[in-house]
Amino acid sequence: MATEQELSDLLKGVEKRAFKRALYHVRDEEAALDIVQDSMMKLSEHYGDKPVAELPMLFQRILSNCMLDWFRRQKSRNALFSNMGDFESASEEGDFDLLETYQAQDGSQGTESTEDSTSRAQILREIEDSVSQLPARQREAFLMRYWEDMDVAETAAAMGCSEGSVKTHCSRAVQALSKALKAKGIQP
Repeated sequence: MATEQELSDLLKGVEKRAFKRALYHVRDEEAALDIVQDSMMKLSEHYGDKPVAELPMLFQRILSNCMLDWFRRQKSRNALFSNMGDFESASEEGDFDLLETYQAQDGSQGTESTEDSTSRAQILREIEDSVSQLPARQREAFLMRYWEDMDVAETAAAMGCSEGSVKTHCSRAVQALSKALKAKGIQP
């Protein structure tokens, strides 16, 4: 059984990456924040009595389900108001900057030249844009495997699919990203 402090530490540790993952999927900062908060609340309310080792996987699964629920609500809402364009709010892409959370491991970011910093910022924006253009399941598998650093079995459990599907989605995502980035002049 997880203590309140262990649950709190877990949630603090996953909140930024969970937000980015949700943002990549829904492309709306406010919705992404709501999804992450709902996921955290569901984890603490319904699964706080589970062992600490099980909580990260449960959270990933809850987050995936909350994103799917959001898309279902959006689909229903859009169908309902499809002829009432005045009620649709434009989705802002926002000024979310991937670099805000990027920190050089060796701490040398403060000493890099402006040219290097700008170049890195442009490359990261291109990568972020390319990831956001992936199909939903490929993006989800790619982010879980390479952003969340989950193994194939954990990703399959969180996505509710087979390990083979995860491998296929990841392979296709890597190929698509490689092709898109090469087309933009970025070599891996």
